Amino acid sequence: MILIDGKATAATIKAEIKEEVEKIVAQGGKRPHLAAVLVGHDGGSETYVKNKVLACEACGFKSTLLRYEEDITEEELLSCVSRLNLDNDIDGFIVQLPLPKHIDEQKVIEAIDYRKDVDGFHPINVGRVAIGLPAFISATPKGILELLRRYNVETSGKKCVILGRSNIVGKPMSQLMMQKGVDATVTVCHSRSKTLKEECRQADIIIAAIGKPGFVTADMVKPGAAIIDVGTTRVPDASRKSGFRLSGDVDFENVAPLCSYITPVPGGVGPMTICMLMQNTLAAGQKLYY
Repeated sequence: MILIDGKATAATIKAEIKEEVEKIVAQGGKRPHLAAVLVGHDGGSETYVKNKVLACEACGFKSTLLRYEEDITEEELLSCVSRLNLDNDIDGFIVQLPLPKHIDEQKVIEAIDYRKDVDGFHPINVGRVAIGLPAFISATPKGILELLRRYNVETSGKKCVILGRSNIVGKPMSQLMMQKGVDATVTVCHSRSKTLKEECRQADIIIAAIGKPGFVTADMVKPGAAIIDVGTTRVPDASRKSGFRLSGDVDFENVAPLCSYITPVPGGVGPMTICMLMQNTLAAGQKLYY
Protein backbone atom coordinates (compact mmCIF):
# COMPACT_ATOMS: atom_id res chain seq x y z
CA MET A 1 0.00 0.00 0.00
CA ILE A 2 1.33 3.43 -0.99
CA LEU A 3 0.18 6.44 1.02
CA ILE A 4 -0.53 9.39 -1.27
CA ASP A 5 1.02 12.39 0.48
CA GLY A 6 -0.95 15.45 -0.58
CA LYS A 7 0.92 17.73 1.79
CA ALA A 8 4.34 16.93 0.30
CA THR A 9 2.99 17.03 -3.27
CA ALA A 10 1.38 20.42 -2.65
CA ALA A 11 4.66 21.78 -1.23
CA THR A 12 6.49 20.62 -4.39
CA ILE A 13 3.90 22.24 -6.67
CA LYS A 14 3.96 25.53 -4.73
CA ALA A 15 7.75 25.61 -5.11
CA GLU A 16 7.31 25.05 -8.88
CA ILE A 17 4.76 27.89 -9.04
CA LYS A 18 7.07 30.24 -7.08
CA GLU A 19 9.92 29.51 -9.49
CA GLU A 20 7.63 30.28 -12.45
CA VAL A 21 6.43 33.52 -10.80
CA GLU A 22 9.98 34.71 -10.18
CA LYS A 23 10.82 34.07 -13.85
CA ILE A 24 7.78 36.10 -14.95
CA VAL A 25 8.71 39.00 -12.65
CA ALA A 26 12.39 38.88 -13.68
CA GLN A 27 11.29 39.25 -17.30
CA GLY A 28 9.26 42.36 -16.43
CA GLY A 29 5.92 40.57 -16.11
CA LYS A 30 3.24 41.13 -13.49
CA ARG A 31 3.16 39.28 -10.16
CA PRO A 32 -0.13 37.28 -9.97
CA HIS A 33 -2.71 38.83 -7.63
CA LEU A 34 -5.43 36.79 -5.90
CA ALA A 35 -8.24 38.40 -3.91
CA ALA A 36 -10.51 36.61 -1.45
CA VAL A 37 -13.87 37.83 -0.14
CA LEU A 38 -14.85 36.53 3.30
CA VAL A 39 -18.33 37.15 4.70
CA GLY A 40 -18.99 36.56 8.41
CA HIS A 41 -16.92 34.53 10.86
CA ASP A 42 -17.50 30.86 10.00
CA GLY A 43 -14.64 28.87 11.60
CA GLY A 44 -14.02 26.63 8.60
CA SER A 45 -14.07 29.54 6.16
CA GLU A 46 -11.69 31.57 8.34
CA THR A 47 -9.21 28.67 8.31
CA TYR A 48 -9.51 28.12 4.55
CA VAL A 49 -8.97 31.79 3.74
CA LYS A 50 -6.02 32.05 6.14
CA ASN A 51 -4.43 29.05 4.41
CA LYS A 52 -5.06 30.60 1.00
CA VAL A 53 -3.28 33.81 2.05
CA LEU A 54 -0.32 31.75 3.34
CA ALA A 55 -0.25 29.78 0.06
CA CYS A 56 -0.12 33.07 -1.89
CA GLU A 57 2.96 34.08 0.12
CA ALA A 58 4.58 30.68 -0.55
CA CYS A 59 3.94 31.06 -4.29
CA GLY A 60 5.16 34.65 -4.51
CA PHE A 61 1.69 36.03 -5.28
CA LYS A 62 0.20 39.30 -4.16
CA SER A 63 -2.99 38.73 -2.14
CA THR A 64 -5.87 40.86 -0.90
CA LEU A 65 -8.43 39.84 1.72
CA LEU A 66 -11.77 41.67 1.78
CA ARG A 67 -13.80 41.04 4.95
CA TYR A 68 -17.49 41.77 5.47
CA GLU A 69 -19.84 41.18 8.37
CA GLU A 70 -22.61 38.61 8.09
CA ASP A 71 -25.28 41.31 7.70
CA ILE A 72 -23.89 42.55 4.36
CA THR A 73 -26.71 42.83 1.82
CA GLU A 74 -26.73 40.83 -1.40
CA GLU A 75 -26.59 44.10 -3.32
CA GLU A 76 -23.46 45.23 -1.44
CA LEU A 77 -21.74 41.91 -2.07
CA LEU A 78 -22.60 42.00 -5.78
CA SER A 79 -21.21 45.54 -5.90
CA CYS A 80 -17.94 44.23 -4.40
CA VAL A 81 -17.81 41.48 -7.05
CA SER A 82 -18.35 44.08 -9.77
CA ARG A 83 -15.43 46.18 -8.47
CA LEU A 84 -13.14 43.14 -8.45
CA ASN A 85 -14.22 42.25 -11.99
CA LEU A 86 -13.12 45.71 -13.15
CA ASP A 87 -9.86 45.88 -11.15
CA ASN A 88 -7.10 45.21 -13.70
CA ASP A 89 -4.52 44.48 -11.01
CA ILE A 90 -6.51 41.49 -9.68
CA ASP A 91 -6.03 38.40 -11.86
CA GLY A 92 -8.42 36.12 -10.02
CA PHE A 93 -10.66 36.15 -6.97
CA ILE A 94 -12.85 33.92 -4.88
CA VAL A 95 -15.93 34.54 -2.77
CA GLN A 96 -15.58 32.07 0.10
CA LEU A 97 -18.60 29.79 0.48
CA PRO A 98 -20.91 29.19 2.28
CA LEU A 99 -22.55 32.61 2.32
CA PRO A 100 -25.23 33.75 4.80
CA LYS A 101 -28.70 32.40 4.01
CA HIS A 102 -30.10 35.76 2.86
CA ILE A 103 -27.62 35.84 -0.06
CA ASP A 104 -28.22 33.85 -3.25
CA GLU A 105 -24.91 31.99 -3.74
CA GLN A 106 -25.62 31.12 -7.37
CA LYS A 107 -26.32 34.75 -8.21
CA VAL A 108 -22.96 35.75 -6.70
CA ILE A 109 -21.11 32.97 -8.56
CA GLU A 110 -22.66 34.01 -11.87
CA ALA A 111 -21.75 37.68 -11.23
CA ILE A 112 -18.03 36.81 -11.14
CA ASP A 113 -16.18 37.42 -14.43
CA TYR A 114 -15.53 33.86 -15.63
CA ARG A 115 -12.02 34.96 -16.70
CA LYS A 116 -11.25 35.68 -13.02
CA ASP A 117 -13.22 32.73 -11.61
CA VAL A 118 -10.25 30.78 -10.21
CA ASP A 119 -12.61 28.62 -8.11
CA GLY A 120 -13.98 27.23 -11.39
CA PHE A 121 -17.64 27.53 -10.29
CA HIS A 122 -18.97 29.88 -13.01
CA PRO A 123 -21.31 28.09 -15.49
CA ILE A 124 -19.02 29.06 -18.40
CA ASN A 125 -16.02 27.35 -16.77
CA VAL A 126 -18.16 24.36 -15.74
CA GLY A 127 -19.45 24.03 -19.32
CA ARG A 128 -16.01 24.36 -20.90
CA VAL A 129 -14.63 21.67 -18.59
CA ALA A 130 -17.55 19.38 -19.52
CA ILE A 131 -16.65 19.51 -23.22
CA GLY A 132 -12.90 19.39 -22.69
CA LEU A 133 -11.99 23.01 -23.45
CA PRO A 134 -9.30 24.89 -21.49
CA ALA A 135 -10.87 26.48 -18.42
CA PHE A 136 -10.49 26.99 -14.68
CA ILE A 137 -11.19 23.58 -13.15
CA SER A 138 -12.72 23.37 -9.69
CA ALA A 139 -9.76 23.01 -7.32
CA THR A 140 -10.58 19.77 -5.50
CA PRO A 141 -11.18 17.63 -8.63
CA LYS A 142 -8.14 19.21 -10.27
CA GLY A 143 -6.04 18.36 -7.20
CA ILE A 144 -7.22 14.74 -7.22
CA LEU A 145 -6.31 14.38 -10.90
CA GLU A 146 -2.87 15.85 -10.16
CA LEU A 147 -2.31 13.35 -7.34
CA LEU A 148 -3.28 10.43 -9.60
CA ARG A 149 -0.86 11.69 -12.27
CA ARG A 150 2.06 12.35 -9.93
CA TYR A 151 1.71 8.95 -8.27
CA ASN A 152 1.34 7.22 -11.65
CA VAL A 153 -2.00 5.66 -10.72
CA GLU A 154 -3.22 3.90 -13.87
CA THR A 155 -6.56 5.36 -15.02
CA SER A 156 -6.88 4.32 -18.67
CA GLY A 157 -9.61 1.71 -19.05
CA LYS A 158 -10.03 1.44 -15.27
CA LYS A 159 -13.39 1.44 -13.52
CA CYS A 160 -13.71 4.56 -11.36
CA VAL A 161 -16.57 4.91 -8.88
CA ILE A 162 -17.28 8.41 -7.57
CA LEU A 163 -19.33 8.63 -4.39
CA GLY A 164 -21.21 11.92 -4.36
CA ARG A 165 -22.70 14.15 -7.07
CA SER A 166 -21.99 17.66 -5.77
CA ASN A 167 -21.32 20.52 -8.17
CA ILE A 168 -17.98 21.16 -6.45
CA VAL A 169 -16.52 17.62 -6.49
CA GLY A 170 -18.65 14.74 -7.78
CA LYS A 171 -19.91 16.12 -11.10
CA PRO A 172 -16.68 17.80 -12.30
CA MET A 173 -14.64 14.79 -11.10
CA SER A 174 -16.74 12.44 -13.23
CA GLN A 175 -16.18 14.63 -16.31
CA LEU A 176 -12.41 14.83 -15.73
CA MET A 177 -12.04 11.08 -15.26
CA MET A 178 -13.86 10.43 -18.56
CA GLN A 179 -11.81 12.83 -20.67
CA LYS A 180 -9.31 11.74 -23.28
CA GLY A 181 -5.92 11.14 -21.73
CA VAL A 182 -7.49 9.96 -18.47
CA ASP A 183 -9.86 7.47 -20.10
CA ALA A 184 -11.51 5.90 -17.05
CA THR A 185 -14.92 4.22 -17.16
CA VAL A 186 -16.93 6.24 -14.65
CA THR A 187 -19.88 5.39 -12.40
CA VAL A 188 -21.33 8.07 -10.12
CA CYS A 189 -23.11 6.82 -6.98
CA HIS A 190 -25.06 8.83 -4.42
CA SER A 191 -27.47 8.47 -1.50
CA ARG A 192 -30.21 7.03 -3.73
CA SER A 193 -28.02 4.48 -5.54
CA LYS A 194 -29.39 1.01 -4.84
CA THR A 195 -26.26 -0.92 -5.94
CA LEU A 196 -23.67 1.38 -4.36
CA LYS A 197 -21.74 -1.33 -2.47
CA GLU A 198 -21.69 -3.67 -5.47
CA GLU A 199 -20.38 -0.86 -7.72
CA CYS A 200 -17.62 -0.06 -5.22
CA ARG A 201 -16.54 -3.71 -5.01
CA GLN A 202 -15.87 -3.69 -8.77
CA ALA A 203 -13.97 -0.39 -8.78
CA ASP A 204 -10.26 0.01 -9.53
CA ILE A 205 -10.47 3.60 -8.23
CA ILE A 206 -12.90 4.93 -5.60
CA ILE A 207 -13.21 8.68 -5.08
CA ALA A 208 -15.24 9.19 -1.90
CA ALA A 209 -16.90 12.61 -1.61
CA ILE A 210 -20.14 11.74 0.13
CA GLY A 211 -19.61 13.61 3.43
CA LYS A 212 -20.25 10.65 5.76
CA PRO A 213 -17.38 9.71 8.12
CA GLY A 214 -16.13 6.13 7.67
CA PHE A 215 -18.73 5.40 4.97
CA VAL A 216 -16.39 3.30 2.79
CA THR A 217 -15.70 0.08 4.68
CA ALA A 218 -13.35 -2.83 3.93
CA ASP A 219 -16.17 -5.01 2.55
CA MET A 220 -16.77 -2.37 -0.18
CA VAL A 221 -13.21 -2.37 -1.51
CA LYS A 222 -11.64 -4.66 -4.10
CA PRO A 223 -8.06 -5.68 -3.15
CA GLY A 224 -5.58 -3.50 -5.02
CA ALA A 225 -7.99 -0.58 -5.54
CA ALA A 226 -6.81 3.04 -5.31
CA ILE A 227 -8.80 5.09 -2.79
CA ILE A 228 -9.10 8.88 -2.83
CA ASP A 229 -10.82 10.24 0.30
CA VAL A 230 -12.27 13.73 -0.11
CA GLY A 231 -14.22 13.71 3.17
CA THR A 232 -13.38 16.22 5.90
CA THR A 233 -16.04 16.00 8.59
CA ARG A 234 -15.39 17.37 12.07
CA VAL A 235 -16.18 14.67 14.63
CA PRO A 236 -16.02 15.17 18.42
CA ASP A 237 -12.77 14.01 20.04
CA ALA A 238 -12.24 14.82 23.71
CA SER A 239 -8.55 13.86 23.47
CA ARG A 240 -7.84 16.77 21.12
CA LYS A 241 -7.25 20.34 22.30
CA SER A 242 -9.72 21.59 19.67
CA GLY A 243 -12.34 19.09 20.87
CA PHE A 244 -12.68 17.54 17.41
CA ARG A 245 -10.74 15.69 14.72
CA LEU A 246 -11.14 15.52 10.97
CA SER A 247 -12.62 12.28 9.68
CA GLY A 248 -12.61 11.15 6.07
CA ASP A 249 -15.33 9.22 4.22
CA VAL A 250 -13.16 6.07 4.35
CA ASP A 251 -12.60 3.72 7.30
CA PHE A 252 -8.85 4.22 6.82
CA GLU A 253 -7.61 1.73 9.40
CA ASN A 254 -9.45 -1.23 7.89
CA VAL A 255 -9.44 -0.18 4.23
CA ALA A 256 -5.76 0.86 3.88
CA PRO A 257 -4.30 -2.70 4.08
CA LEU A 258 -6.39 -3.70 1.01
CA CYS A 259 -5.35 -0.79 -1.21
CA SER A 260 -2.66 -0.14 -3.78
CA TYR A 261 -2.90 3.60 -3.04
CA ILE A 262 -4.83 5.63 -0.45
CA THR A 263 -5.01 9.28 0.66
CA PRO A 264 -5.02 10.08 4.39
CA VAL A 265 -7.29 12.62 6.13
CA PRO A 266 -5.90 15.12 6.90
CA GLY A 267 -2.90 15.53 4.59
CA GLY A 268 -4.30 13.99 1.42
CA VAL A 269 -6.68 15.86 -0.88
CA GLY A 270 -7.05 18.94 1.36
CA PRO A 271 -3.60 20.54 0.79
CA MET A 272 -4.00 19.96 -2.97
CA THR A 273 -7.22 21.98 -3.13
CA ILE A 274 -5.53 25.23 -2.09
CA CYS A 275 -2.50 24.40 -4.23
CA MET A 276 -4.71 24.04 -7.37
CA LEU A 277 -6.32 27.40 -6.60
CA MET A 278 -2.77 28.80 -6.83
CA GLN A 279 -2.27 27.03 -10.19
CA ASN A 280 -5.51 28.56 -11.46
CA THR A 281 -4.39 32.01 -10.29
CA LEU A 282 -1.07 31.63 -12.11
CA ALA A 283 -2.96 30.65 -15.27
CA ALA A 284 -5.26 33.67 -14.82
CA GLY A 285 -2.27 35.98 -14.51
CA GLN A 286 -0.75 34.49 -17.68
CA LYS A 287 -4.12 34.69 -19.52
CA LEU A 288 -3.64 31.03 -20.48
CA TYR A 289 -7.30 30.20 -21.01
CA TYR A 290 -9.03 33.46 -21.97
